Amino acid sequence: MSAVLVPVLQLISLVFVARAILSWFPVRPSSPLYPVVRGVDRLTEPILEPIRRFLPPMGGIDLSNLIVIVVINFLLVPLASRL
Repeated sequence: MSAVLVPVLQLISLVFVARAILSWFPVRPSSPLYPVVRGVDRLTEPILEPIRRFLPPMGGIDLSNLIVIVVINFLLVPLASRL
């Protein structure tokens, strides 16, 4: 089972890293990158929204993405060591 779960978690982690990187750049609806940004947002928002409810306000900084990436990596370490 670890052989399947590890690549899936790695892919999910990469999607969250992509969201973080894409958030640094303003993307307008006329941009060719806009569908990619919207797709990544739609994939990640259901996971990030509940985390944001529990985080205290941090002066405009959203740490929910970082928390998800850290949790995924904590899960990956023991799973990857079983392979």
